[in-house]
Amino acid sequence: MTRQEAIQLLHTCVKNERMLNHCYATEAVMRVLARRLGRNEEQWAMAGLLHDLDVELTNADLKVHGREAERILRERAVDEEIIDAVVMHNETLTGKKRATEFQHALAAGETITGMIVATALVYPDKKLGSVKPKSITKRMKEKAFAASINRDIILECEDIGLPLEEFVQLSLEAMKGIAAQLGL
Repeated sequence: MTRQEAIQLLHTCVKNERMLNHCYATEAVMRVLARRLGRNEEQWAMAGLLHDLDVELTNADLKVHGREAERILRERAVDEEIIDAVVMHNETLTGKKRATEFQHALAAGETITGMIVATALVYPDKKLGSVKPKSITKRMKEKAFAASINRDIILECEDIGLPLEEFVQLSLEAMKGIAAQLGL
């Protein structure tokens, strides 16, 4: 599947602009992580782009979120490793723990995007360009800030060999690279 085909599929399944932006942000983060770790950038970026493909179809119900995405991606003969990472970004669906580098990267990568956006939105200009990595790591320690974001998932960055500070820096830079597209 080409990126353009993936974008068309994403837009067929997801209509909410914020959710689309989350998928684009996750794609950017995954591409940078793959580059840093010497992995397949296109494969990792594709997983980031499509990881929430069924979020609206399943009403974000964690008991089923990922199942429809798996079906849709299998019908299109998408790479099995991408499908596995997409399914495993939601451990609730499978009842299993993430075990591979790709699985941990996608879970941590998609979760950090929310923390970065939340941090940007408290700045007066609401722009990613104003955000510093230290601001994000500081906010990570504030349990009341963006309370719905699971910090433990973000810390899975350590399972792929990246300390939190480097992971935050890489993720923020990736998102700054598409800030105009994200409206941030």
